[in-house]
Amino acid sequence: MNARPKKSFGQHFLHEKRYIDRIVSAISPRPEDVVVEIGPGEGALTLPLLAAAGRLTAIELDTDLIPGLQERAASAGELDIIHSDVLKVDFTALAHRLGVARLRIAGNLPYYISSPILFHCVAHAHAIQDMHFMLQKEVVDRMAAEPGSKVYGRLSVMLQLACRVESLFVVPPGAFRPPPKVDSAVVRLVPLPPAQLPDADPARIHAIVKAAFAQRRKTLGNALKNVMDAGAILAADVDPKARAETLSPQDYVRLARIAAE
Repeated sequence: MNARPKKSFGQHFLHEKRYIDRIVSAISPRPEDVVVEIGPGEGALTLPLLAAAGRLTAIELDTDLIPGLQERAASAGELDIIHSDVLKVDFTALAHRLGVARLRIAGNLPYYISSPILFHCVAHAHAIQDMHFMLQKEVVDRMAAEPGSKVYGRLSVMLQLACRVESLFVVPPGAFRPPPKVDSAVVRLVPLPPAQLPDADPARIHAIVKAAFAQRRKTLGNALKNVMDAGAILAADVDPKARAETLSPQDYVRLARIAAE
């Protein structure tokens, strides 16, 4: 029996097999992998991932879904279900408990809380091998946007400083029950190696990026006037007359380094 989707949890259950197969193929789980699925729902992705990897940890907040999930997975492999809000799950501690250096994370994320989940995962990027998420297409477009794009913004900069972001393919509303009102897309995030991470204080980078994009129609000299002056912006080899969406992620790293001096 199919579960009734709950609006309060932002549930849209994936059911179309060809898109399920494409997602599993993109993840390409192996028996030695430790896969963690966020929000397994009715198990559309859970069961094929479990069949490929042999074991899987799922994080599910909706208690009504857990018994059906356990029943469906009983003959597919070793399924460990964590009943929790994903934002309360310490992925670093989870990797340690599961006996691996890095986890592989996947999930069809609720649209209303997708950004907090993304940043929560990025905070544990050192313990994550890669992430494959299905999100609202608009969000994926923002994540992968390049400087100069109309949708390039704070999400683009902060994620691209932590991960390689790759938009994979679009999933139409009809692939879900109930159909959402917008297209979805699958994205791959691969945490950058330590040598490629910003050599500046993450909190300072975030503060500068937030200030810059809070008033994106203003020049950087005006938008950042409470953070750093035009001389400091120039010292970072950035034009104070430029606007936030024209700067690369590395430009923001240089601004943060100069602001710290």
